Amino acid sequence: MDGNGRWAKRQNRPRFWGHKRGVERVRSTVEGCIDLGVEVLTLFAFSTENWKRPEEEVTFLMGLFVSSLKREVKRLHKNGIRLQVIGDKSKFPDSLQQEIAAAELLTSSNSALTLNIAANYGGRWDITEATRRICREVANGKLDPEALTPELLHQQMCLSDAPDPDLFIRTGGEQRVSNFLLWQMAYCEFYFTELYWPEFDRAALEHAVDSFQQRQRRFGQTGDQLVAP
Repeated sequence: MDGNGRWAKRQNRPRFWGHKRGVERVRSTVEGCIDLGVEVLTLFAFSTENWKRPEEEVTFLMGLFVSSLKREVKRLHKNGIRLQVIGDKSKFPDSLQQEIAAAELLTSSNSALTLNIAANYGGRWDITEATRRICREVANGKLDPEALTPELLHQQMCLSDAPDPDLFIRTGGEQRVSNFLLWQMAYCEFYFTELYWPEFDRAALEHAVDSFQQRQRRFGQTGDQLVAP
C-alpha cells in the first residue's frame, strides 16, 4: 500500500493526512475483495525497514494502528472477516499488542475473508525466523538435517496455513517487492500501478484482478501442456 505520503504532498497536505486516507482505502479494498470472491487478502502495513522513518511519523503510525483496530474490529467481525497480524509483534507497544490479540481472538472463527496485516514484517525476517526454529529442532535431535524439505520450512513461516498468494499488487509507481513475502511469492503474478494507495479505488482493484485473470499460469509447464486434451 505505497504512496500515502507522496499523495498527501501532492495535495499540499502533511504525510499524516495521507496515512489517514490510506486507512480509509483499506476498508473499500476489503469490501471489494469480498465481492470479487477473494478468500485471503494480505496488506503490507509496516515493514521491518519502516522503523528508519522519522520518529514522529513512526509514533503516528503506531497510534493510527491502535485506533484503526479499535474502530474497525467490530465491523470486521460483523462481516465475517478473520483478522491476523503477521510480523514481529514483540516490537510494538503493549497497548497495540493487546489490541491485536483481542481482535484476532474475536474474529478467529470467521470465514468470509481472511485479512492478514503484515506489520513489522519482512520477508528476510520471516525466512530467518523459520530457519532458527528448524535449527533448534536439529540441535535438540528432533530433526535430521537430511529430512529438511521446502514443505517443512514453509510450515515454520508466516501464512503457513494459507495458499500461496496469486496476485501481488503494488501502488505508488515503484516496481519492486520491498522484502514482502519473499518465500510465498515464488509463483505470484505481479501488477504495478502508478496510482498512489489513497487513489486505488474499486475500479482499480477490478482492473488488477482482470489483468490477473487474463494471464496463463504455467508453473514450470509449457502453454501447450495446459491446453492439451
